[in-house]
Amino acid sequence: MSDQHDHPHDHDHEHDHDHGHDHGHEHHHEHAHPAPAAPEMAPQEDSSSRALAEALGSSFGIVKWVMGILFLLFLGSGVFRVQQGQRAVLLRFGKPVGLGNQALIGPGIHWGWPYPIDEVVKIHYAQLQTVKSDVGWYNTTPEKEALDQEDYAGPSLNPAVDGYAITGDGNIIHTRAVLTYQIEDPVRYEFEFTSASNAVRDALDNALLFAAARFRVDDVLTRDITRFQDVVTARVTDLVQRENLGVVIQSCQVESRPPRYLKPAFDSVLTALAERDKAIHEAESYQNQTLYRAAATAAGVTNTAEADRVQLVESVKAEAQRFTDLLPRYNANPAVFANILLLDKIGRVLTNVEDKIYLPERADGKTRELRLQLSREPLKPVGTP
Repeated sequence: MSDQHDHPHDHDHEHDHDHGHDHGHEHHHEHAHPAPAAPEMAPQEDSSSRALAEALGSSFGIVKWVMGILFLLFLGSGVFRVQQGQRAVLLRFGKPVGLGNQALIGPGIHWGWPYPIDEVVKIHYAQLQTVKSDVGWYNTTPEKEALDQEDYAGPSLNPAVDGYAITGDGNIIHTRAVLTYQIEDPVRYEFEFTSASNAVRDALDNALLFAAARFRVDDVLTRDITRFQDVVTARVTDLVQRENLGVVIQSCQVESRPPRYLKPAFDSVLTALAERDKAIHEAESYQNQTLYRAAATAAGVTNTAEADRVQLVESVKAEAQRFTDLLPRYNANPAVFANILLLDKIGRVLTNVEDKIYLPERADGKTRELRLQLSREPLKPVGTP
């Protein structure tokens, strides 16, 4: 700092002291300047502290608000909704809250502690579940099946890639099944098994192989398809109940076919069987029609005979009644009654004839005979050689 001042200033006070140094400016006076007052530092530190305290206080307040909002969001993340047809199970530290069906949470909006305290497992309770067994089916893909395409079958079965089942008569078939089931015990189904659906599929695989071993190949493919499917369904139902998987079987659709490399031969057999069945059906139809016509004819003859019988019986009854009525007259005078009756009959007979021939009685009392020669050869004209 320079000690040189070019501004005037007035020193009205007397200086009786010596500066002891030369200021080098116009006024020369010798006096000692009082030491400048030291800046007051304490007020500046209080202001900074207050500012810092206010800043810290504001920051802390913001942090509290943020923490509060985050805590509310944390709590709000525990809200969950269960749709219609669903059931939910709340897991607290990995264990269901409640026992059995009491652990099930129905449709609606619910709340639980957010993860990792609670965890919600939703189960499609009313929705049908489906598993498919391909253990006995040949190697293919859904895309190829959709396009109705198959790989080359080869000269024989390749057990390394193709599935198959052995029938009771030692033949090989391809068979598969689609099973639908409903979850009856969601808690057991979801938490008692690592994968209950895999257990159901294993049971279906077992049922297919079990049933195939108890049928002949022709029965599985053509003759007894429905019963084979029923046996598969009964077997898988028994297995899931035995294992208590908590499911109820709804339906089981089974599809079977011969090995691909034998398909032409099986098709020929099926064609022959179809023609045989058609011929048998036509024969049975003809048989039924013939029997129907014969039955109708027999019924007509029987009815006619019955009507004739009734008419004849009534006629005989009437005739008997007439004779019964005439009997008193006959008993009174048989000869006169006979003549009257004879004349009456002769009159009736002769009423509608054109030519009448009367034969008088013979003199010897014998009965005259009247003979009519039929198919008589014509007489030759007179003079014919």
